[in-house]
Amino acid sequence: MSQPIRPTHPRAVALALLVTFLWASSWVLIRWGLDDEALEPIGFAALRYGLAAAVLLGFVFGRPGPRLELRRITKGSMAQVMVLGVVFYAITQGAQFIAIDSQPAATTSLVLSWTPLLVALTGGWSIAESFTPRQLVGALLVVAGAWFYFSGDLGATAVGMTAALIGLAANVVGSLLGRTINRERSLSPVVVTALSMAVGAGLLTSVALLAEGMPRVSAQAWAIIAWLAVVNTALAFTLWNLSLRSLSALESSAINNTMLIQIAFLAWIFLDEPLGWGEATGIVLVSLGILLTQAIFGVRKPPNQIR
Repeated sequence: MSQPIRPTHPRAVALALLVTFLWASSWVLIRWGLDDEALEPIGFAALRYGLAAAVLLGFVFGRPGPRLELRRITKGSMAQVMVLGVVFYAITQGAQFIAIDSQPAATTSLVLSWTPLLVALTGGWSIAESFTPRQLVGALLVVAGAWFYFSGDLGATAVGMTAALIGLAANVVGSLLGRTINRERSLSPVVVTALSMAVGAGLLTSVALLAEGMPRVSAQAWAIIAWLAVVNTALAFTLWNLSLRSLSALESSAINNTMLIQIAFLAWIFLDEPLGWGEATGIVLVSLGILLTQAIFGVRKPPNQIR
């Protein structure tokens, strides 16, 4: 079976940045769904990822190449993908929806901004991806920039912070596991995304039905869910898994934090929320930190040296 193409590092960075833009816009849509449409957080997440998983599974089963991958998948690979689904979709996304519903989105973003630093500190012994001093400085700058950007009273709540911290831990584990699966390149990104998302969506749906009951969804809410599911989830997560074939866990998690910058500019342009000195300083520090974490600006190991 032929292996899918591995994107070049610059192309992988561009793909990851496109995905973060889609995900940044998701935060606005999620807030509309939670506030204006009064959707329950776990049920909202279940509908989004359930519909996205259905779209991806339809694509996988409708094409001969992905179907052949499914027939040849090993038990070990399937176990990894299932764990990824539980951690990266059910726990991470479910916790984020609860956090966004319980406190300002900025507070949750601030907690999640610690992801690249924690990935850098744990990636060496967990998945054998070491980092350079320059990359560690970059990760620290990302965290510092996030603190500058979100300085002041953020309206944190006990429920929101607990959910955000759970989401942070799961996001770190998911980043490391996702990198491990995708760098092996034994499965295509669409198969990894479809299977893991289906597992996570199934678990989210079970929890939502038990805790929140059957959701009532308006036509406008369905439009929001459909866009989130098809574009910001099915397409975006597939492109994200494709980028992980070339980006290290530290690089991808740092790029993920560009959402801080993108959300700021989206709010400035569309919500008439001007940037103060704290926000501007934070954006500069985050941008510099992300630049320093990228291996394209330093010496990069050949692919066969990455374990």
